[in-house]
Amino acid sequence: MPASASSPPPPPPPTNSRHEDLIGRLSSSSTHAKLKALRDLKNQIIGNRTKKLCFLKLGAVPPITSILSSAAGGGDDAELNVSLIIQSAAAIGSFACGFDDGVKAVLDAGGFNILLSLISYPNDKVVSAAARSLKFIYQSKLAPRYDFLQGNNMEFIQSLLNSENENVTGLGASIITHSCQTNMQQKALSDTGIIKKLIFMLGGSVTQKEASLESLATILKGNPDVILKFMEPENGGALGTVNELTKDKNARTRLLACMCLIVIRNSSPSCLQDLRIKTKLILILLELLEDDQVGDEAPFALSSLIAEKEDLQVLAFEANVIDKLVNHLRKGPLLSRRLEGILIALANMCSRLERCRDRLLSLEAVKFVTDALSQDSGEVRAAACICLKNVSRSVKNLSAGLFMNENFVVPLVRLLFDDLTFVQVSALDAISNIVVDFLAHKKIFMQCGGVKQLVQLSKSMDSTIRVKAVCALRNLTFLVNDQCKEEILSELTQLTLGSLICDPETCVQEQSLALVRNLVDGPLDSIQHVFAADALLLHAVGQQLQSASKAEVLIQGMYVFTNVASGNEVHKEAVMQELFPPLANDSESVMLKFLHSDDSRLRTAAVWALVNLTFPSSSGAFGRVMKLRNAGVVSQLKNMVNDPCLDVKLRARTALGQSMTSDDGST
Repeated sequence: MPASASSPPPPPPPTNSRHEDLIGRLSSSSTHAKLKALRDLKNQIIGNRTKKLCFLKLGAVPPITSILSSAAGGGDDAELNVSLIIQSAAAIGSFACGFDDGVKAVLDAGGFNILLSLISYPNDKVVSAAARSLKFIYQSKLAPRYDFLQGNNMEFIQSLLNSENENVTGLGASIITHSCQTNMQQKALSDTGIIKKLIFMLGGSVTQKEASLESLATILKGNPDVILKFMEPENGGALGTVNELTKDKNARTRLLACMCLIVIRNSSPSCLQDLRIKTKLILILLELLEDDQVGDEAPFALSSLIAEKEDLQVLAFEANVIDKLVNHLRKGPLLSRRLEGILIALANMCSRLERCRDRLLSLEAVKFVTDALSQDSGEVRAAACICLKNVSRSVKNLSAGLFMNENFVVPLVRLLFDDLTFVQVSALDAISNIVVDFLAHKKIFMQCGGVKQLVQLSKSMDSTIRVKAVCALRNLTFLVNDQCKEEILSELTQLTLGSLICDPETCVQEQSLALVRNLVDGPLDSIQHVFAADALLLHAVGQQLQSASKAEVLIQGMYVFTNVASGNEVHKEAVMQELFPPLANDSESVMLKFLHSDDSRLRTAAVWALVNLTFPSSSGAFGRVMKLRNAGVVSQLKNMVNDPCLDVKLRARTALGQSMTSDDGST
């Protein structure tokens, strides 16, 4: 008898089919079937972003919300009803946990309001389930803001914090963390005793400690008055309690305690002056970098501690922070969030201190930074740009031409084409520093197509992109030879530059005028750039000086004319024509207005121009001096020989002396 073979098992149904079947069971007439479907779905999506997205696309949230709503309304079997509420609330929470698309789906389906109503449900397990899910929602930026100043909202928050259910107290703290945004809200929360309740929670469970620390940091941030109240003796040594929590066995608690202390230090510098506390914070955050649970967030906390604070950067340097951060880069590969944080921390370390930049360079760590310019994560690419920007602030290293090579330039130019605006902005900031380069290495940037793309970005509809692109072009033209200027102008064109000078945004105007100032800085050939195309640029500068009101724009415009006036007679007379238009009243000239300005920088720029216009060896000096005298300029110069600003005083005396010499030479 021939051997028989068993039939192969049928293939499993396609994944989507199984998912659709599961969603179908949510609409079953059998309560037990619904309950099992809820459990199955919840177990599948917990911690699985891909499956969450799949079920979202199949429309899973509305039927779950419907089950929750029906069960919350009551039913024949109370025990089964409670189970349905708990499981559907848990499923909704799972969709919302760390997943903005899930939060949006829950909000759109009306799940948020149902969960909120369950906080007063007579069953504690239901209340806990609802509170947990609401906490997940409140971790998202999409969660609705809670206005503490409206109606009975403050009383509701107080009732949450007064609850004996730690999930509910945690929810109250989460709402505060998410919703408190103004000084008025901070004060209101403080005045109604919320801070006392949060301080009390610091002695509770790990969950309560962490929720309280986050809320306290939110209420205290940027508000010295509330911080003073927090530190009052009646609050039972709250600062000491937070300080003690930096030693807690739980890593996240230690991190949040550090962050709370950092908020206090940053918001009220007179607090926490103790050097030991500052050093301790640095060391704890370095230690937390090693932790799997909070290592991604620790470098951001470190950054917030040291940013723009030279004294703390010195302490961090002495604690070998740069070496330890670089060691983490060497260990790689790192997850995007941690890599971003480390790069930002290194950027802050190098923002002010030359010794920090030198140390980073000596460790040959810049290779890791340039590698990060090509990372998949936009946040990492931007962080790498910020780091390069700060490292390249070093005049010493710029003078050595250290950054103007293909290792830096090529990936940065590539980022000018990035799809993400914030990456482009960060790349432009880094490029603006690097192209200052004091040596003749700027050709490298131009050969990589950098100028062409900067010109394109200078036409962007985004004013931030425009101003930063023009700023980079401005720095690129700093101390370059005339051939480079010609190449830049041929790409930029006179017409485009003229329109940028008259841009609606004053910041763009300022940078554009500074660019022209660099173009005309140098020999006579350089000055000729503003006379091309029927002196289009010269007239544009003159127009801005006649119409602009922002001091920074006027200062740059005057320095353009100062440089032009350093040229020959034609150049000097052209400047006079712009400053004193033929049909205008000379006694109301912009020059006189600038000399009377309260801004010493503008007065300085104006008298510099006068020094060049009145240079005695110029054949037309006498005529210009007479015009200046008739306009009241010479008289004003006499008033400025004792100007409180030394630069103004010295230049005014020079210009006045030259004016007198020109007068004498004419007789």
